[in-house]
Amino acid sequence: MKIDEKPDADYEVVKIEEIGLVDQMTGIMILRSLEGKEFHITAFSSEVAGYIAAFMEGRRQELPTIYNMLEQICEESELVLVSVKIYESGGIFRANLYFSGRKDVVLRNYRASDAIALAIFYSVPILVRKNLLREPEKRDSKNNHTNKK
Repeated sequence: MKIDEKPDADYEVVKIEEIGLVDQMTGIMILRSLEGKEFHITAFSSEVAGYIAAFMEGRRQELPTIYNMLEQICEESELVLVSVKIYESGGIFRANLYFSGRKDVVLRNYRASDAIALAIFYSVPILVRKNLLREPEKRDSKNNHTNKK
């Protein structure tokens, strides 16, 4: 797929509805489509969850070293992140990162949580494969370990 092609009918734009921690080591987030369908993602580090929460609040001063390295490479190569697509591969959530600039670049099969963090940092669309989206479940607010955003 080329970056300038029409949007892929198999994907839907989502926003982070909630982000938080399952425990001290594991992050959780709920992504929601414009139609209200949800995609829950866990099994990513609490550190990445913290970065995503900070980026959502506009705190971008303390960029992790690896993200800073990617930012510098993009600046030197005149590339800009334009979108992130989340999909499932072998029971693991992965992402393709789409860059545009002097030439179009697609980085394939990266960790979904890091890709989402970069999408939030750069304010670019996050797309999720439609077959991963589900109708929302009713949640008990007493047992909610996440923060609404």
